[in-house]
Amino acid sequence: MAGPLAGVPLAVVGGDRRELELVRALAAGGARIRVVGLPAPACANVEPAATLLEAVAGVRAVVAPMAGTDESGAVVAPLVPGAQLRLDEAFMRALGPGVPLFIGTVQPAVARAARAHRVRVVELAAVEEIAIANSVPTAEGAVLVALERLPVTIHGAAALVVGFGRCGTALARLLAAMGARVGVAARGPADLARAEAMGLVPWPWAKLVEAVAVQDVIFNTVPALVLDRGVLACTRADVLIVDIASAPGGTDFTAARELGREAVLALGLPGKVAPVTAGRILARYLPGLIQAELERPLGSPPMYDVS
Repeated sequence: MAGPLAGVPLAVVGGDRRELELVRALAAGGARIRVVGLPAPACANVEPAATLLEAVAGVRAVVAPMAGTDESGAVVAPLVPGAQLRLDEAFMRALGPGVPLFIGTVQPAVARAARAHRVRVVELAAVEEIAIANSVPTAEGAVLVALERLPVTIHGAAALVVGFGRCGTALARLLAAMGARVGVAARGPADLARAEAMGLVPWPWAKLVEAVAVQDVIFNTVPALVLDRGVLACTRADVLIVDIASAPGGTDFTAARELGREAVLALGLPGKVAPVTAGRILARYLPGLIQAELERPLGSPPMYDVS
């Protein structure tokens, strides 16, 4: 069945199994896709490109990985070993102001290059519907990390979720359903009230040190340094810390190592534990986002500006 992007030329640059699933879905909807840094699936409307600039020549929009780039703009492309793709000045110059760039998260160097060439960047991690949908595989992935490392079952374990946003809420709900004794540490009174209404133990931020002292496992979702040396020193010696916040996470990993605490930074969980589901989430929402960007007047800011 033809979708809203039928006949529209697109480029997909790098990525993992999420992007493979996305390419299949976009192609099934009639979009014409060039891929680079990603194996071209055997389906109609998809062709490989030899270089990044070849891939983006003449396209209406570019999709970069949900996993984004490194600090220098090098694209994450684990399925094509040796791929060297960089979202640099030359890339942005090739796009110009008329071709929007969709990417999971944007590093400062990429954002600067985009601004210099007036490229509209849509940061998909900031799109609420995508973030909410991705909170489910993220929560399942975080629990899987804990299951692989804990010497006890989740059922009956004391678990603390630090932060109560989209991922924190999904994670706390899943842990409670598995029989854990779940606490939530949050700053906002409304978040604490919601946690209590869900049957969870609310921990005001001022009592974070007290909260961490009684946990078997701590899940951090806050993208700021909250589990610092002082907090970590108050945890149990056998505690497990699973940090799912954006890099570099919210844990002092050097202090954790020196204190003998096991701490894991678990990033990109949807793409690792449920890539097909995560790809289908992108396929559900991205066509509408691309269509909306293509309909916006040239020179207008994107819906999710990174500046």
